[in-house]
Amino acid sequence: MPAYEYVCRDCGKEFTVFLSLRDYESKPKIKCPGCESDNVQRHLSVFTAKTSRKS
Repeated sequence: MPAYEYVCRDCGKEFTVFLSLRDYESKPKIKCPGCESDNVQRHLSVFTAKTSRKS
């Protein structure tokens, strides 16, 4: 399940939300777990992938 990182524009708290692709595509209202505000912005994060192949 993909993780989406957000930052609250009201209190500045950064948090992670785990959503399936179907849930994310339905554009859910994300609320800050700190202040319950829905004034949040998606935060760009680093993506990594681990493979079993040695480099």
